[in-house]
Amino acid sequence: MVESIVGCKWSLHVLSCVRRGINRPGAIERSAEGLSAKVLSERLDKFIRFGIFEKRSFPEIPPRVEYSLTPFGEKFVGIIDEVERLQRELS
Repeated sequence: MVESIVGCKWSLHVLSCVRRGINRPGAIERSAEGLSAKVLSERLDKFIRFGIFEKRSFPEIPPRVEYSLTPFGEKFVGIIDEVERLQRELS
């Protein structure tokens, strides 16, 4: 499951953005040179399918969409943080 979620080179970047409060697709896309709208959409959809993100749509003109971590997503981020800490420790 973890590899399926974070296997793409952009997954951790997208996860980090939402975690830091960069939660609108346009802002996430602008935060990384080379991240296309198509790949971003695929990553966001995958995070939603796995229950890591939730999507909120606002009935405004123009339409606004925001993503946030679910309670499971918060736990998942904690696990990723621990793996990164162990990797630094072993390096």
